[in-house]
Amino acid sequence: MAKDIKKEPSVAKAMAGKEEKAKQAPSYTAKDIYVLEGLEPVRKRPGMYIGSTGIEGLHHLVWEVVDNCIDEAMGGYAKNIRVELLPDNKVSVSDDGRGIPVEIHKQTKKSALETVMTTLHAGGKFGGESYKVSGGLHGVGVSVVCALSSWMKAEVCRDGGLYEQEYKQGKPQYKVRKSGKCERVGTKQTFQPDPEIFKVTEFDRKRIVDHLRQQAFLTKGVKIEIIDSRKAPIYYNCFQFDGGILSFIKYLSETSKKLQDQPFYIEKEYENIGVEASFVYNDELEISELSFANNIHTPDGGTHLTGFRSALTRVLNDFAKKEGYLKGADENLTGDDVREGLTAIVSVKIREPQFEGQTKARLGNTEARTAVEVVVGEALKEYLERFGSDGRRVIEKCMLAAKARKAAKAARETVLRKGVLEGLTLPGKLSDCSSRNPEDSELFIVEGDSAGGSAKQGRDRRTQAILPLRGKILNVEKSRIDKMLLNKEIKSLVVALGTAIAESFDITKIRYHKVVLMTDADVDGAHIRTLLLTLFYRYLPQVIESGYLYIAQPPLYRLQKGNEFNYVYSDAEKDKMVKEMTKKGDEKIGIQRYKGLGEMNPEQLWETTMNPGNRILKKVNIEDATAADKMFDILMGDDVEPRKNFIQAHALSVKNIDI
Repeated sequence: MAKDIKKEPSVAKAMAGKEEKAKQAPSYTAKDIYVLEGLEPVRKRPGMYIGSTGIEGLHHLVWEVVDNCIDEAMGGYAKNIRVELLPDNKVSVSDDGRGIPVEIHKQTKKSALETVMTTLHAGGKFGGESYKVSGGLHGVGVSVVCALSSWMKAEVCRDGGLYEQEYKQGKPQYKVRKSGKCERVGTKQTFQPDPEIFKVTEFDRKRIVDHLRQQAFLTKGVKIEIIDSRKAPIYYNCFQFDGGILSFIKYLSETSKKLQDQPFYIEKEYENIGVEASFVYNDELEISELSFANNIHTPDGGTHLTGFRSALTRVLNDFAKKEGYLKGADENLTGDDVREGLTAIVSVKIREPQFEGQTKARLGNTEARTAVEVVVGEALKEYLERFGSDGRRVIEKCMLAAKARKAAKAARETVLRKGVLEGLTLPGKLSDCSSRNPEDSELFIVEGDSAGGSAKQGRDRRTQAILPLRGKILNVEKSRIDKMLLNKEIKSLVVALGTAIAESFDITKIRYHKVVLMTDADVDGAHIRTLLLTLFYRYLPQVIESGYLYIAQPPLYRLQKGNEFNYVYSDAEKDKMVKEMTKKGDEKIGIQRYKGLGEMNPEQLWETTMNPGNRILKKVNIEDATAADKMFDILMGDDVEPRKNFIQAHALSVKNIDI
């Protein structure tokens, strides 16, 4: 016989609470599992497919469409590619390849053109013989562009007909139709990025020109045109390089003093992998290595670059021993020794590249390492036999690098034994902040004692540290690390950062997440800033890559009218502010031009340049490392002629120079 169970008040209350929570909690059943159809996933999570919705992602759309044209060219089907920047943020990309098929696809029951344009992982690159080599093997190329465009139009010339279809946010507006006759063959894609997706929709011509130039170097003989008709006068440029990456090497090293009369170059196939490699040594310290797989830049390298480095180190060691430069059996040049001053490009064409991640930053195919190592190794032996004098100059450069490496190691060990670079003894002139949390802490590197004094008095002592530098620091572009470590100003800066330097560098030990260069707004200030940027770029690049390096923007003028005063940061801003202040009455406007930070009192320096609520800081970043590398060579290197040419070419565009 069942009994009635009387619930305790506390139990009843708990159960009632559970029932109430059950009513409030969102359901999680089969009906809550959403299946995104077609191109919906791309619009839902665009970053998964193009990396970001910023300026990089915007231009990635162009690269995806251009890659399809390049694939046609690599297959030998296209010779001409044209990219047009049109009004209203539209871009048109066309080629004279085979044209996307338009007949009905058996699987989708739609035109093959519509299938390619509106279906993820659809294309001719997943099997068969349509593309022996391709960059777009992830299958998300043009369909992603279609999904992320407010409007797109595909036009195909094929089999004597012109076929077309338009799309809005990835959805076809009508079935593929034949709109006329066409005597040529090829594909033309015109698209307009969707402002609902992208933070920026205006294309950067320079970025596109640089990318297309690179692709023309990598695709020997293909003609690539770029037209910008967004405003008059219409811009036109054309690239075609029959020398392939040999032309690329000459372009990259055109401003450098080369050690070789004849750059190394080889193009050969090994077990169905195409290998193309070229290098030249320059009388400089820095290394520039570019690697590509199926024309896709692999900034993090991979197996193909590893194979190249291995062959270079092995063959140059053998040559150095043969020529008597290395005496002992155990004496060898290291990989760093043989790469100092090297400008090299390695490009492979491989049937099924295995990229690490959607961004394709690194190649993982083990067979690529073997192919490059064998091809470069054999070719380099022949090169050194044929061009012995070039080889000896290279070895002498490597031996000098080895000597410097040993001297630098001894200098570092001496410094480390004293505990300097480990942060045990912070420089006396550093006025540190009280915070020990790097995320809150800022280091202002200030030019001169006068500005340093104002900065120390005006700062927020809790979070802002001040390091004054006396005079111009050493130009590290012309100096090895052993000399650099003996420079007091550089040593003070490295110690203050806490990261150490070179092989000992550790970004996790950095003491400040904002490192601010604060120099005068004159020629000397600009020079000191450039010297500091050179130091960070060459020896502390991780500080830039982590987003920790900034440039302060002090005001150029102080405008005062009665009790009202305003700070302005450019001549244009000054003229505008003068007009606004003039309207308020006839009283005379006092204009003070700041030539140096030391002219400001502590309160003014804080209010204009250091106060987080008012200041203007410019974050330093390196979007194009190759271009930055060339620029530092020109501005800071030993060779006067390239610097003279640069100054003459840009003289008319220079602003804010004090005379």
